[in-house]
Amino acid sequence: MRPTLILVAVLAFGSPALPAAAEEAAAAGATTPALPAISVTEVASMRLSDRIIASGLIAAVEEVQVAPLIEGQPLESLRVDVGDMVTEGQVLAVLSRTTLELQKSEAEASLAAARATIAQAEAQLVEAQSAAAEADRVAARTAKLRESGTVPQATLDTVSANQTAAHARVMVARQGLESARAQLALTEARLKNVELMLSRTEVKAPVAGKVIARNARIGAIATAAGQPMFVIARDAALELRADVAEADLMRLAPGQKARLRAIGMTETLEGTVRLVEPTIDPLTRLGRARIQVDRAGDLRSGMFVEAEILAAERETLAVPVTAIGSGPEGSSVMRVRNGVVERVPVTTGIRDGGMVEVIGSLAAGDLVVLKAGAFVRAGDRINPVVAPAPTN
Repeated sequence: MRPTLILVAVLAFGSPALPAAAEEAAAAGATTPALPAISVTEVASMRLSDRIIASGLIAAVEEVQVAPLIEGQPLESLRVDVGDMVTEGQVLAVLSRTTLELQKSEAEASLAAARATIAQAEAQLVEAQSAAAEADRVAARTAKLRESGTVPQATLDTVSANQTAAHARVMVARQGLESARAQLALTEARLKNVELMLSRTEVKAPVAGKVIARNARIGAIATAAGQPMFVIARDAALELRADVAEADLMRLAPGQKARLRAIGMTETLEGTVRLVEPTIDPLTRLGRARIQVDRAGDLRSGMFVEAEILAAERETLAVPVTAIGSGPEGSSVMRVRNGVVERVPVTTGIRDGGMVEVIGSLAAGDLVVLKAGAFVRAGDRINPVVAPAPTN
């Protein structure tokens, strides 16, 4: 019976050692927990483009209105129609010349009469000058005879009076000649005016371009009041008058390139920002940019067109938009170094697709949390899992 008791005692004292070893192993395992796996991405250097989307209507860069330079004459013929290309000085329409031709004939007759009047005045002046010279000679002879006592004083007085009258007639003849010459100049001016009006019966294009409107009608009386006879788009140049949001307007500047897309056109057209208007509509809060179309193609005035304006393009550091967090201090990213998360303030710039420009103390190749602030805080230790780098 004694050997049996010893065996039982050994078993009783040895069996508690097994649970103690298991507890030590469990305690050792609890001090090294598994780190959470968090998706991270690299800060990459790439070319980003800042694009502004706008839309509006096509219009001519400059519309030139053509009105008749003379009034009161009926329109006889039209030489061009809407859509025609015209050159500078090309005849667009012809007005009636009948009334002006009669005025020209009258002016030519008046001119001939004025020239005849001048010839007559010149002859009268010569005659008056001859009479005055003869009166001077008679007066001189009479004065000598009076000194010798041959003729009475009355005769000398009569001769002196005749001399004065002769010189007065010379002055009258000279003034008559000047008046005739002035009348001739006036008649010549009238004739030139009639000839000018005759030349203006041909309504000509002041500039080269495309006719985009024609209000003239055959038989209508020409007048500068009301609608112009023709409207010409100078050099057929078109532009997009695009409405732009107030926030985007400050990023536009003349010279920026744009791509234009119109309904019904398969090709993309190129354009250049020509002008950014300095005012904003107080009701819609929209500004306007004028984009000149480099090659109009099949565009027409009044067409609705969308534009993608390239406001800026540069090589810069970028991260996915989801990596940017915001708070009271501004934008930031969660950078991972040696498995430890730290918050880095950044300034954001261009947004292109799913990427955003970051300006701050980051370098290409730095790891940042792909979804900032969703699962981690500054100081956390993580197991970074590099996600595929997104593209813009």
